[in-house]
Amino acid sequence: SAVSNAGGLGSLGAGYMSAAEIKSAIHAIRELTNKPFAVNLFIPETHHAAENQIIKSCHNIEESCTELQLKIIPAKKPYAPSFEKQMNVLIEEKIPIFSFTFGLLDSAWINKLKKNNTILIGTATNLAEAIALEKNGVDMIVAQGSEAGGHRSTFLGEAEDSLIHLSALISQIKNKINIPIIAAGGMMNRKNIAAMLAIGASSVQMGTAFLSCHESGAHPKYKEILLLQTIDKTILTRAFSGKLARGIENKFTNRMECKKENILDYPIQNALTHSMRKMAKEKNNPDFMSLWAGQFAYLSKRMSVGELMRTEG
Repeated sequence: SAVSNAGGLGSLGAGYMSAAEIKSAIHAIRELTNKPFAVNLFIPETHHAAENQIIKSCHNIEESCTELQLKIIPAKKPYAPSFEKQMNVLIEEKIPIFSFTFGLLDSAWINKLKKNNTILIGTATNLAEAIALEKNGVDMIVAQGSEAGGHRSTFLGEAEDSLIHLSALISQIKNKINIPIIAAGGMMNRKNIAAMLAIGASSVQMGTAFLSCHESGAHPKYKEILLLQTIDKTILTRAFSGKLARGIENKFTNRMECKKENILDYPIQNALTHSMRKMAKEKNNPDFMSLWAGQFAYLSKRMSVGELMRTEG
């Protein structure tokens, strides 16, 4: 709501939320702003792991967070909230803008959202994905450059093969699609933003820049680490969720580096590390938190959302 009130388009990252949590969050946002806002969800993925694989992964996670003295319990299906229930809430609530990542949206959902006049935004990390999303019926595409923090959105091909710098990605797709491109990855200040607008982006998406703002719900230790960065200390890891993601390295990512073969696919690995991440927050221990951040996180500043939008937007 703070971003929307400051003139941007605020977005609710609801991928891990239950339908009931999404509903109450939407109501809370509407209490705080009368401006448009977006809700973002993850396109569901189905992966299977045998019981012995899950037990092995639990053991590896336990070994990598010994300081927490935590017993990792094998997760059971479902490993993620029901996408159908999440989507039904968005339809009922007639949300103004819906963005999604990790794939294409089923045409039945697209038709329902279009009936509500909801604007649709998909996420691409390569040219093939951008073309597929335009055919899918989205109104705009987020071009996620390799600099971006958090999960890689790749859904066609391997994530490692689509680590394309943002400027190159925009150049590749701008003449191949006829819908607006939103630049994402490394958008920390006016200089970054101007550079992307100059090469064909219609607007930009900022993530890491908002994490250290006063209004951000990020854990205080997470904010502290962002503000202490002086150089790029981000890495690409699957350790927390099973999906390739960019974040600041810590003890957990370092220890899991030699246990890569037992990291399970998303969303199974994500379900297994849930209790560790939760306890890490409770114990104020950033060594075992997922510290998602883009490559320019070292430009983070402590300020209000309004100040950031005025000085850098």
